[in-house]
Amino acid sequence: MRLPSRPALIGIIAALALTSCGTGGGSGKGSVTLTIAANSIEGGKNAESAQWIKQWVIPEFERTHPNVKVLFQGSGVDDEQYKTRIALDLKSRTGADVIDLDGIWVGEFAQAGYIKPLTEVGGATVEQWEGWAQIPQAVQGLGIFDGKKYGLPQGTDGRVLFYNKTLFTKAGLPATWQPTSWQDIVDAGTKLKAAGVPTPVQLNAGTAMGEATTMQGLLPLLAGAGAEIYSAGKWTGAAQPLKDALGLYQQIYGGSGLGDPKLQQEAKGRDKSFAQFAEGKIGILAESDYFWRSVIEPQAGVAPMKDRDQAVGYAKIPARQPGAGIRGQDFVSMSGGAVRVLNPFSKNPRLAWDLLAFMHSAAATKSQLAGQVRISARADVNDEVLTADPMLKYIADEVLPLTAYRPGVAVYPQVSAALQEATAAVVSGKTADEAATAYQSALEDIVGGAANISG
Repeated sequence: MRLPSRPALIGIIAALALTSCGTGGGSGKGSVTLTIAANSIEGGKNAESAQWIKQWVIPEFERTHPNVKVLFQGSGVDDEQYKTRIALDLKSRTGADVIDLDGIWVGEFAQAGYIKPLTEVGGATVEQWEGWAQIPQAVQGLGIFDGKKYGLPQGTDGRVLFYNKTLFTKAGLPATWQPTSWQDIVDAGTKLKAAGVPTPVQLNAGTAMGEATTMQGLLPLLAGAGAEIYSAGKWTGAAQPLKDALGLYQQIYGGSGLGDPKLQQEAKGRDKSFAQFAEGKIGILAESDYFWRSVIEPQAGVAPMKDRDQAVGYAKIPARQPGAGIRGQDFVSMSGGAVRVLNPFSKNPRLAWDLLAFMHSAAATKSQLAGQVRISARADVNDEVLTADPMLKYIADEVLPLTAYRPGVAVYPQVSAALQEATAAVVSGKTADEAATAYQSALEDIVGGAANISG
């Protein structure tokens, strides 16, 4: 959605008692008041985050800053409604001092002038923060737009190839598998097919899969072909990297029998792919670590696999060929996540930065995890908490340094939909070149002409 521009939208928040940013002279013990805003609320949406802020962040920060009073402005609404509320706050130069944002919104808010680079708000001490050394450069990218740091990443994830070791053994493939090219994936799929595996390869495609097609499928392949969807102010059009990515879709779904075209067109196709993998009917599946920790988790997963730790392998997504990926990489990934930003209109910007940095310290990050085995943005915390789960540690150590992020600009959702249409066209029988040409035409309409497109 585009950021609100009409006063009529203010009605959405008329019932809210908004706190002005950084009000001085706060009540109680503090002479300065800071406010944290997040789309979380105790007893409701993202309750654990709200509890952490109220029960740990606020008392711990106030303990070391006796002249500061910290308030929490929680919400428990739809993400788009929360986005509208925050945008209206910032447009009117009010709102909280420290604000939670989805990483995908960073560029849009920056282009609108609603947020500014951290150093412009928090001052020179921002670059001296100890946490930068603990957050991999690629992960920092979640809060970066046009080369400038606008926010601190709260946490992230990574995309990999999951594979069924039992099926691999049946097909004569190694139990420890790491493809180094797209051809290696096709070759493995061919052997799995010969061994009788119903669906050798599941690469999300089409519009029914929605953003899962873009994030788990097309964008990692595009990165593996050496391009990002948006770079240096231009969108990638029907250039060779896109044609290469769609070409792999054509190899999988264009009559080879390596993938199931019908599954990509079903409303619940992604859920069905999860179930089929758990049932031993899919050999290779591209997904995020969510698949490991929430889908095939042995006890409480959506499609639990009791023998997950023994039967499921995971591998990095290879570039088209070694060195062909973005930044000259041999392997690639895509990630998502949330960030926290500073309100550029805060009346206490230096203290607001102190609060933001504190919320992303090692102690605060471990406190927020509350004993859960989850990937954080900090390498030092991951080294400590992920030892119990080798797969998540693999993501943190091997995948995150290679990752990339979606562009946080307003038209991205439309571009993503056009990419999904391109994969759908290939699955339906079009060639990669035909699908790329149609995508180029749609892209020109979305982004305002060929001048905003590269390739």
